[in-house]
Amino acid sequence: MLRAGAAARRVAPCRGGPGATACGRRGHASGQESLKQTPLYDFHRHHGGKMVAFAGWSLPVQYTHSHLESHLHTRQHCSLFDVSHMLQTKVFGRDRVKVLESLVVGDIAELKPNQGTLSLFTNEKGGIIDDLIVTSTSENHLYVVSNAGCRDKDFALMQNKVKEMKAAGCDVDLEVSDNALLALQGPAMVRVLQAGVSDDLAKLPFMTSATMAVFGVPGCRVTRCGYTGEDGVEISVPASQAVELAELLLRDPTVWLAGLAARDSLRLEAGLCLYGNDIDENTTPVEASLIWTLGKRRRSAMDFPGAPVILAQIKEKPKRKRVGLTSTGPPIRQHMPIHGPEGKAVGEITSGCPSPCLQKNIAMGYVESEQSKLSTTLMVEVRKKSCLALVTKMPFVPTHYYTGK
Repeated sequence: MLRAGAAARRVAPCRGGPGATACGRRGHASGQESLKQTPLYDFHRHHGGKMVAFAGWSLPVQYTHSHLESHLHTRQHCSLFDVSHMLQTKVFGRDRVKVLESLVVGDIAELKPNQGTLSLFTNEKGGIIDDLIVTSTSENHLYVVSNAGCRDKDFALMQNKVKEMKAAGCDVDLEVSDNALLALQGPAMVRVLQAGVSDDLAKLPFMTSATMAVFGVPGCRVTRCGYTGEDGVEISVPASQAVELAELLLRDPTVWLAGLAARDSLRLEAGLCLYGNDIDENTTPVEASLIWTLGKRRRSAMDFPGAPVILAQIKEKPKRKRVGLTSTGPPIRQHMPIHGPEGKAVGEITSGCPSPCLQKNIAMGYVESEQSKLSTTLMVEVRKKSCLALVTKMPFVPTHYYTGK
């Protein structure tokens, strides 16, 4: 993860993973003719962004600072990420909650105005189709942000359900937003952003949002969330004014631009899943240690896709479980085999990198449930050599989400 090229190869489709968006445009630079571009493509190149092909998109893997410098700056100060490649949709109508709850595991009905939650699209086998954030806005619609790498299947899933429910007489409509999306992350975020908004950010705790003007740019939806483990926001901004807003934020010298490399190592230190690596359609919420995303009412009603499989796993315990691992020596990477004390294969690494903050290797993987207890010693096969790894509690680095308390 310390070299730009290596980082680009190792970052996989995820929350923020690439896919088409309505605001994307086709590349025109040499070697990038078929790649989609966010509204900030030229902005990235102007600021020294090292653009890489990332699952169909041209995105910055890093800028003039090294990956290590960018990662540590985010933890200590503040960084700006372009995540406009993510899919933003709005669900309208009287039956919008009913429709979305037929696809996800969360209790959307209990959300207060402008409150959001992380949820999961699941299939009938209990597998995770995608992870997403759902916000119940005060403007009487649901605002959904999902992985761009899953855009086609996510949009088809929602669109088909809307058509089905409308045919049954429900009042519901679906709209794709063409807004850009900027993530401002780090402990200095609140000071930087507060200078450009009239709303009191102290009244905007984690997983809540509000529509406001940001540094004079009207119509922005600011959501207190992020993918780094730090206090941060994601700002949905009209595509035509995305560059303007980014430049205004960069006027504060505390704010650095950051790319895919830092984004990936930050989320791993925070113990956050990467779709396509750590969760997929063959992984259940129970196996992934995401039981907390299941609403209590939804569990009782068993009215979400895959409920019988998922609830049976909760009762009977799954055969495998996602765990965190730490080690020293050569870095642990995706797909490396995990062995038990006696050499038996017990699982596989799904994500891994050297931790810039901890100065040791961190990883996630799935192991047999019997091997998932904290402090269990396992072996990871690295270049045909066995390296000791310890099952470790996540997040690896403490998170700093602002709860308002």
